[in-house]
Amino acid sequence: MRRTNKELLAKGIKSFGFTVLAMFMGPFLIYEAFKNEGHPFYWPVLILGIISAILAVYLGFRSVSIVMEAVFGKKNKD
Repeated sequence: MRRTNKELLAKGIKSFGFTVLAMFMGPFLIYEAFKNEGHPFYWPVLILGIISAILAVYLGFRSVSIVMEAVFGKKNKD
């Protein structure tokens, strides 16, 4: 019977924390950018929001992958 890799599981949970942060920051920054279209920082804030939203998607998949590897072990390619 396999045991859970606790260090890898902790890394995955920490990664989920960053994912949640990016999930809230992306839409918030995009909303704030569109709310202030006349402001000089419109484009930098919008670009930062889009990057944060893309990062949230990437971190979500990466976090799930890390937790799955911690629980079930490395996938064998037979």
